Amino acid sequence: MGEKTLFEAYKQTDYQLQGHGKRNLDVLKGALVDVDGDVESDIYGSGKIIEDFQNKMAAYLGKESAVFFPSGTMAQQIALRIWCDQKDLHRVAYHPLCHLEIHEEDGLKKLHGIEPILLAEKERVIGLEDVTGLEEDIACLLLELPQREIGGQLPDYETLEAISEYCRDKGIRIHLDGARLYEILPHYGKTAEEVCALFDSVYLSFYKGIGGIAGAILAGSEEFTRESIVWKRRHGGDLISLYPYILSADYYFDQRINKMDQYYEGAKELAGLFNGCQGVSTLPEEPVSNMFHVFFHYPQKEVETILMEVYDETGIGLTGYVKKVSEDECAYEVSVGDQYENVSKQELSKLFMVLNQKLKRLIEK
Repeated sequence: MGEKTLFEAYKQTDYQLQGHGKRNLDVLKGALVDVDGDVESDIYGSGKIIEDFQNKMAAYLGKESAVFFPSGTMAQQIALRIWCDQKDLHRVAYHPLCHLEIHEEDGLKKLHGIEPILLAEKERVIGLEDVTGLEEDIACLLLELPQREIGGQLPDYETLEAISEYCRDKGIRIHLDGARLYEILPHYGKTAEEVCALFDSVYLSFYKGIGGIAGAILAGSEEFTRESIVWKRRHGGDLISLYPYILSADYYFDQRINKMDQYYEGAKELAGLFNGCQGVSTLPEEPVSNMFHVFFHYPQKEVETILMEVYDETGIGLTGYVKKVSEDECAYEVSVGDQYENVSKQELSKLFMVLNQKLKRLIEK
């Protein structure tokens, strides 16, 4: 038997602080407990169960129409393909750390022949000057709100409005990677409809933030979504039935959509506790959504050892991993959900007191 890993130690804690809790079969069981078993399933994208949910999401986003997809990867590639075909220009622009660029094995290029133009430096969000300074013609600009890979950073709302106005003046379509759209609304003080009005098409996730099993919505005009349905069939996205995903998405949407303010306030409180520890910082320093990144300015192995000691003493787990950034720094991503409210302030205070004491020990070496 080898030494216990941080992941194993995290799983063995009495309580884990991240997200909405364990992603086990109870996620599906909870969504189905009050469902009438005689309700007919959807079949190849048709039927009341899928159509009602699509209409509900279109209304929430303020768009004419919406289509349910099994994955956001599929939905976003299709959205960009539609806008490129419309202009007969197969070039789009997005951030260097966009999901399509770093997590999809070049799917946009290999499957659709679309060339991406990377905007802005990796460490910051796209600004108006990046868009107005484009030297190449593009069919579509993709903005991710929040920008996950840099701690969930956001442009200010005035910048969003200016970028949207510029793109529309220039005939450039603008697409929202809104996987975590719900989570930024408290910071902006806007509704989903108000934010989405700045975009021609919108993608929304049902497992990030909401905590469903899987699935996504792609929304826009009637013409746009009709075309997306054709592409969904071409991609093999029309499974005979998607109702387990739809039912869980609908159930957890209703359960959690009105808790986003609570999660946001929790994230700000939690970031403050981390920033009060010796040699720890967060990005952003004050979160703009319910997610942020924590940086330990110590070697990965030493941090893992300390975290496991903290877990043993407090019974509370912060994370199951820390990723090496450099020889003297490591980090992990925080996502605040239902779990955070179930830990008392007294327990939180003890957790961070113990953590800080152990981190100070590294300085004294």
